[in-house]
Amino acid sequence: MNTQHLTWGQRDSAVNWHPFTPIKTAGEAIAIVRGEGAYLYDEKGKRYIDAISSWWVNLHGHAHPYIAEQVYEQLRTLEHVIFAGFTHPSAIALSEELLTVLPGNQRKVFYSDNGSTAVEVALKMALQYAYNRGEKKTKILAFRQGYHGDTFGAMAVGGRSGWTEPFAELLFDVIHIDLPTAENLPEIQAVIDQHADQVACFVYEPLVLGAGGMLMYEAVHLDALLHYCRSKHILLVQDEIFVGFGRTGRMFAADHLTVKPDIMCLSKGLTGGTMPLGVTSCTDAIYQAFCTDNAYGTLFHGHSFTANPLACRAALASMELLKSAETQASIARIAAQQEAFRVRVASHATIHSVRQCGIILAMNLGAGGKDSYFRNPSRHVFEALLDRGILLRPLGNVLYLVPPYCISNADLQYIYDAILGVVE
Repeated sequence: MNTQHLTWGQRDSAVNWHPFTPIKTAGEAIAIVRGEGAYLYDEKGKRYIDAISSWWVNLHGHAHPYIAEQVYEQLRTLEHVIFAGFTHPSAIALSEELLTVLPGNQRKVFYSDNGSTAVEVALKMALQYAYNRGEKKTKILAFRQGYHGDTFGAMAVGGRSGWTEPFAELLFDVIHIDLPTAENLPEIQAVIDQHADQVACFVYEPLVLGAGGMLMYEAVHLDALLHYCRSKHILLVQDEIFVGFGRTGRMFAADHLTVKPDIMCLSKGLTGGTMPLGVTSCTDAIYQAFCTDNAYGTLFHGHSFTANPLACRAALASMELLKSAETQASIARIAAQQEAFRVRVASHATIHSVRQCGIILAMNLGAGGKDSYFRNPSRHVFEALLDRGILLRPLGNVLYLVPPYCISNADLQYIYDAILGVVE
């Protein structure tokens, strides 16, 4: 088939199936051919500000030259090696680096290849930790509105919705609870008490529930809930796949909390948005439960591209950039800009529930009412902003900004003014 006379978008329509995309109404995908800094360029040369960091993965901007140089050097040295019984310098160096910035109780790093699988690993760690110790703990505690990925285990511990309905009978039972507040904490504790002896772990997104609608809640209430779970010997699995690496204003959401998790899940910004990589870290106590003379006590989980050297090298480069004074100043600058806009629109007639955590800003469009991914009055807003060269992909009627750290104040102000112009 000769496709040379077709555009990239037309060629894409003939062969590709896109995620989270209703096929019949989707239309032709926009073909992006180049990226630079906070900008994406389509095949017609139009420029877009990437205000959602390409699904929350990009930290430092597109085609960052330093990350590209590091990956190129790694590619010329070693592109991949099996990680069962073998290792390589980039994986070792990255684990060493991560363990210096993660909470002090984290001691071991287990690599996978994306956020969903990082959560799958965490669930298997927690469940088998109990199994290896001779404890019958098979239940999971999770937030009712949570989202942890699309593989079956990750999907099971997320909230039930239209996304999961076709698979409802195949998902394992989960004890779902609401986000903690000062008022409902006793009620949540009572639910935990009913099942505590059977609960292996509590899986949670700290401070911000991303795909659930950018729901935000207070660190003090999460701390109280985590403290109670720990008193009941329930392992804490903290999913920082979205919020990690500076998005809450600190390196990790864990840095806002006094109770530290037993297991942590990382991905998205881990490589600066360069390529897929997942990490599940854990305490030494969990690791030691798998150090057994019984071969069946092994954690039987792995991926062909576990600890891929290219991805590890990209992550090392991204971490170097992230820890720089320049990037830390940019995070503070963006957070201040987001706070100023939050105040500016706090009493807007058609924008409500404006909320912010670090560089994450979210708002609900419309005059109120039930919020849902499938209740999508913001489609016209998405298209109107695209016309203005801004990529903002709403979650139903929730419009949010999660920009890369290289975005300028001028671009932020352009986005803010465009949002107000469109909704008004």
